[in-house]
Amino acid sequence: MNLDLLTIRLRKLAAIAVRSSYRGAFLRHGVAPAIEHEAVLGGLGFDFVVDVGANRGQFSLVCRRMRPQARIVAFEPLPAPAAIYRALFESDPGVRLHACALAPQRGEMTMHVSGREDSSSLLPISTLQSENFPGTEAVGLTSVPVGPLSDFVGADDLGERNLLKIDVQGFELEVLKSAESLLPRFRWIYAECSSVPLYEGQALADEVIQWLKMRQFDLVGRFNPSRGRDGTPLQADLLFQSRGSA
Repeated sequence: MNLDLLTIRLRKLAAIAVRSSYRGAFLRHGVAPAIEHEAVLGGLGFDFVVDVGANRGQFSLVCRRMRPQARIVAFEPLPAPAAIYRALFESDPGVRLHACALAPQRGEMTMHVSGREDSSSLLPISTLQSENFPGTEAVGLTSVPVGPLSDFVGADDLGERNLLKIDVQGFELEVLKSAESLLPRFRWIYAECSSVPLYEGQALADEVIQWLKMRQFDLVGRFNPSRGRDGTPLQADLLFQSRGSA
């Protein structure tokens, strides 16, 4: 096992052991918190989170611990992880889940389902992805509903310090386009972006950075980088901040 991955797993087990909110989520629903994001989230005073690619709630769980009063709107199109997310937050009135994906146009799209559900994508999974992350190859296709962010979140719904998190396996730029009308209301964007094409047709990190720069968002940090077996940089979590809030 990759030593970085092993370290993260051990840290998660330690966090589950000492924090009751994490422990309950793990014991009742099998959800381990995405604690690799704690250091980033701890420096952001967000009061509203849009969690795109929410999976089973790993990121939302950390957001809830870091900012107990923040409201969370999440998007997860696959039925199995969406059901777990709902069960995890069923008693939390500040969390809402939409069982769909975000895209510039409303309708339906084909999801390429991965052997590891959190690696599923609206783009075909490349051999580069499955070679570097064994077990993530496509195992099926399914149709999922899609639409722009403005179909689900209005300007009046947002808070004062809004965070847009995107983890959608290569579809990041399309999600950003789907949210373009609301982007001026966001203070931070936190997105996993790739340096190499892990999904066919995806926009790479440099293109996402340039697109956001043209819309007044500056790259202010890179976190949780991963490398291929040959040492090639693969992807990282990129934090952008609105120029107007700097």
